[in-house]
Amino acid sequence: EEAFEGAASALFSLVAEDLASVREENVETLTCSGSDLPELLVAFLNELISLSDVRRLVFDRFEVAIERRAEGGLSLTARAFGERYDPGRHRSTVEPKGATFTALKVAAEKGGWVAQCVVDV
Repeated sequence: EEAFEGAASALFSLVAEDLASVREENVETLTCSGSDLPELLVAFLNELISLSDVRRLVFDRFEVAIERRAEGGLSLTARAFGERYDPGRHRSTVEPKGATFTALKVAAEKGGWVAQCVVDV
């Protein structure tokens, strides 16, 4: 869960050069599912990209909960904290279009977890 939160923060550091400039005025809840952790990561990041794009929001903090589904696979519920994108304060470097399966990895390494993928911009 912490690795997914870190991946989401890394994604939004592309949208807002300085995440410290983001005010937590909005809380959005989202859910998604996947057959395994890597697929779930792509689904989660793409859901965040879609939410951000449609509502013109930028997020700085995330709370993620992952559960096994009775019917198989995994489900994720997350809360994303942020505000409407303000180009005067957030200074976007790029606009993410989608998380991909390229270089996709979610694995335990050296006492922690790594979550990574390539994001199209």
